[in-house]
Amino acid sequence: MTATRVPGVPVIEDGVLISTNPATGEEAGRVPVASEKDVAAAVERAREAGAWWLALGYEGRKDRLLRWRSLIVQRIEELGRLTSLETGKPETDGIMETVAAVEHLDWAPRNAKRVLGPRRVRTRILLAEHSGHLEYQPYGVIGVIGPWNYPIVTPIGPISGALATGNAVVFKPSEYTPIVGQWLVDTFAEVVPEQPVLQAVHGLGDVGAALCRSGADKIAFTGSTATAKKVMAACAENLVPVVIEAGGKDALIVDADADVSAAAEAAVWGGMTNAGQTCIGIERVYAVAPIYDRLVKEIVAKAGKLRTGEEIGPITMPRQIDIIREHIDDALAKGGTAVLGGVDAVQPPYVAPTVLVDVPADSTEIRDETFGPTLTITKVADADEAIRLANDTPYGLGGAVFGKRNAVRIARRLRSGMVSVNSTLTFVGMGNLPFGGVGDSGFGRIHGEDGLREFARPKAITVRRARSLLPSTTFERTPAQVKQIVKAVRMLYGRRS
Repeated sequence: MTATRVPGVPVIEDGVLISTNPATGEEAGRVPVASEKDVAAAVERAREAGAWWLALGYEGRKDRLLRWRSLIVQRIEELGRLTSLETGKPETDGIMETVAAVEHLDWAPRNAKRVLGPRRVRTRILLAEHSGHLEYQPYGVIGVIGPWNYPIVTPIGPISGALATGNAVVFKPSEYTPIVGQWLVDTFAEVVPEQPVLQAVHGLGDVGAALCRSGADKIAFTGSTATAKKVMAACAENLVPVVIEAGGKDALIVDADADVSAAAEAAVWGGMTNAGQTCIGIERVYAVAPIYDRLVKEIVAKAGKLRTGEEIGPITMPRQIDIIREHIDDALAKGGTAVLGGVDAVQPPYVAPTVLVDVPADSTEIRDETFGPTLTITKVADADEAIRLANDTPYGLGGAVFGKRNAVRIARRLRSGMVSVNSTLTFVGMGNLPFGGVGDSGFGRIHGEDGLREFARPKAITVRRARSLLPSTTFERTPAQVKQIVKAVRMLYGRRS
């Protein structure tokens, strides 16, 4: 029996997942759906492959990962076309997403040994006869559950960190973008044909749940906050650790001394790129009164030039269109004004750029993640009010500040894991900076040194090199020796300074 197909919505027929373009309905490809047993078997294969991969050492893994990086770059246009076919986004967006992914695929293997390699730790004086050693050991098998909105750069973050560290990876791409995910796995196999170090398992949410319960040693998840809670609950059954990158409601603050034209350009990019389907996208703008009117005018002018169906691609998930419509309706019903777009902007599968002003703080357009090409712009008295409003959210993923004299100070006060100053979204492109959020946006980090450490367990080792002068860890210590220890502790730590 053939299931009814809605463009972009994954369909399973006879054990095969069929992926289609959300704008045209054109088929992007087919992959087999994994059963619970299939997922468990993939993890077992990964465990054996991981031992081989770990034995290659940092340099061996670096060589293979850099060859994979180079292969992806050589075929970057192919990946851009495939991403456009499967997601509907412009080919150039897929290419630029790949560019960002390549940065992380380059940085992680080049720096893994420096960050994670064994090292001596300075001895403390009360244990002077011991030497301290620290090393990081890979977990073994990492499960990566990826999103559909950025199917290249987002999973490449944890995949590159996990592989560089010495783990094997079982990757569950989103059911909306399985073909891009399989392309990544297949190209990796071209440079690592010996063992299934990176595998893909495909299917709907039940396959992700099976991966959480499969015996994988850690799960890296990117997706909505609601799904993140389900992932955590499934992992908690066996105390499987997780790193979570969930939703956001990121804010841009524009201070009085900002370059208003540059701020407007960055706001439109940060809010409208990928049709607003960006977890770190700008959804709220807070502008101080002296520059508010000019900023609104310039944002409307720049956003109004964007062409739906060209620069603005389709909304990938049809049910998200209803959420975007509801948010716009609620904002207008509560007194907000659409200075661009509005209710008529929603023309499935597209939503045209929409800019809203005077939107009350209790509206869903302000409170909840919209995940569409909409911006609210709110006038504030000063930066302090902007910070207060920007932080008035359960989310805390990214954000941005435009200004000069106080911009960095404002950035530090934002409750978020990342902030761009005089730009938007740029922190995602720096391989040496950690990526992640706080609150309902998740916890843990990918990218950078912190991201590498997410995929390895720290192990402390002490080695006794000589006889103890002040023996404390023995039943054979004497009262006199205890007095000497107390005297030494008072000398070392008894003073306030």
